Amino acid sequence: MAKKLYVGNLSFQVTEADLSELFAQVGAVDSVKIITDRDTGRSKGFAFVEMSDDSAAAQAISKFNGTDFNGRNLTVNEARPMEKPRFWIGRTFWRPRSWRTRQILVVLPRANIGSFNHDHAHTASGYVKT
Repeated sequence: MAKKLYVGNLSFQVTEADLSELFAQVGAVDSVKIITDRDTGRSKGFAFVEMSDDSAAAQAISKFNGTDFNGRNLTVNEARPMEKPRFWIGRTFWRPRSWRTRQILVVLPRANIGSFNHDHAHTASGYVKT
């Protein structure tokens, strides 16, 4: 069964072929994907390597994690599933795919809620005491 590995702290000059050659030392590599910025096309400094064998993936983690590659110490771990964007009470929240921040109203405890002040509706302190 294939296992996906996270490879972080990469030099921006590293190519997918370089990573494939490096990880081929411990076992068969199914795929390599360097993550790039969608606007500039420049590497974000991390990649995902898919190994065909679980034992080869474990060996790659133990062999390459913390080792020097093109002047930087690699971080190699088993990849985790991507988390969904979180929404929280406060000044900002993240919108999926756009990563723009927006201000939202803070919900205060019921005892502190007075009348709503429309002059401050755009701020995080939209509820004021009367």
